[in-house]
Amino acid sequence: MKILVAVKRVVDYAVKIRVKPNKSGVETSNVKMSMNPFCEIALEEALRIRENGVASEVVAVSVGPAQCTETLRTALAMGADRAIHVDVGPTTVYPLSVAKILRAIAEAEQPGLLILGKQAIDDDCNQTGQMVAGLLKWSQGTFASKVEHSQVSQEDLDLLPVGGTLPDKDIFGIIIQVLLDKEKQIATVEREVDGGLETICVDLPAVITTDLRLNQPRYATLPNIMKAKSKIIKKIPLEELNVDLRSDFEVVQVTEPPKRKAGMILSTVDELIDKLKNEAHVL
Repeated sequence: MKILVAVKRVVDYAVKIRVKPNKSGVETSNVKMSMNPFCEIALEEALRIRENGVASEVVAVSVGPAQCTETLRTALAMGADRAIHVDVGPTTVYPLSVAKILRAIAEAEQPGLLILGKQAIDDDCNQTGQMVAGLLKWSQGTFASKVEHSQVSQEDLDLLPVGGTLPDKDIFGIIIQVLLDKEKQIATVEREVDGGLETICVDLPAVITTDLRLNQPRYATLPNIMKAKSKIIKKIPLEELNVDLRSDFEVVQVTEPPKRKAGMILSTVDELIDKLKNEAHVL
């Protein structure tokens, strides 16, 4: 099975964000850029699946300007087998456009899994994974905090009536209920929801978006960094994918959040109650 992993180049998480003077966006000139942390988690999960013998190849793909090759080099140094870069130049691409590009790449590569970070830390959209799953008409498991995968065994199939379901069957150590067919591949995803954890079972091929608690990404070793420099990154012109990047919305203005007022230390409870009542007006 082949796994396709989407990675995004973003402003490094440790950098203090500055808004451009004309308020058209965030300043990215002369700013340290790195791989989106959620994308690192997605790549790490794909590498672990390959190391467990379930997948045979991990392909990293990035959509953006020429500088995205640096992010793809990082992915190759971490252990990805191949990399694909769709160069869109300086054009800002929004989630629906990225989803259309990833659909075209997935249709060409035919992966068993497409793994993305659940969101990027620059726009926090949390939309691309769901959109590409809809465009591909694939199963999806979002906000994954645990992923398990296997081929359904013949023993399990023998327990199943023709056209029936297998209730409360313990597969991968998790109680699930799923429709089974011969030679059908499935993935079990434990996902974080407001009420706790939800376990779902999806057919492959599928789209999975990763949450922070799924794993701890590895560091690229120096030998692998050197090897990654010689690996070829396939460049695909946008024209070959026949994707229209025109967006149906525009960013009107970007502003910094208001600065927080300095706190104060109060010596008595009476002072606290007075402040809450007469200044904050919450009592």
